[in-house]
Amino acid sequence: MSSLVRLNIKGISYSQTQSGAYALVLSEVDGSRTLPIVIGAFEAQSIAIALEKEIKPPRPLTHDLFKTFADRFHIVIKQVIIHKLVDGIFFSSLICERDKIEEIIDTRTSDAIALATRFNAPIFTYENILDQAGIYLKMKDDLATESDTLSIENLIDEPKKESSFSKDTLKQLNDKLNEAIQQENYELAAKIRDEINKRT
Repeated sequence: MSSLVRLNIKGISYSQTQSGAYALVLSEVDGSRTLPIVIGAFEAQSIAIALEKEIKPPRPLTHDLFKTFADRFHIVIKQVIIHKLVDGIFFSSLICERDKIEEIIDTRTSDAIALATRFNAPIFTYENILDQAGIYLKMKDDLATESDTLSIENLIDEPKKESSFSKDTLKQLNDKLNEAIQQENYELAAKIRDEINKRT
């Protein structure tokens, strides 16, 4: 079995390729790879609210309700594992514990991350998934010290139109990939990476 790699939430941005969706960017704790995951607007908002500790919704969101329910019945989420990638869809598990008995629960990755933020649970994926879907980030020193917290305003960027890559050569695609990474447009970078993988 491939070894586990710990991830942090790097940011959330408006999806440039899917209307009404967002790109959640996870970054490797001890490395320079990032993992962009497309998630829905509700989950993006839920994750952003959990990260912004000062913002309290007037009524509990679904993930807050789950946390209250789990607390009431002494269930702890110990960790989240993104364990599978099939046709661009990530599959995750919640590792839960109650009365020293561990249970594994299947979940959508966006829900898993929204809950991990509320339980302060670590997020992991397997090395082979990062190899397959990770993007290397050329980090500047000043970027490395930036705070990982998000503001709700970050969720309201204007969407940009995605260009079609079918006419681009491999060299042009690699140049575009580097440019997208420099601009921190990880979701576009993921699309270009997928196109490069299709051809090689």
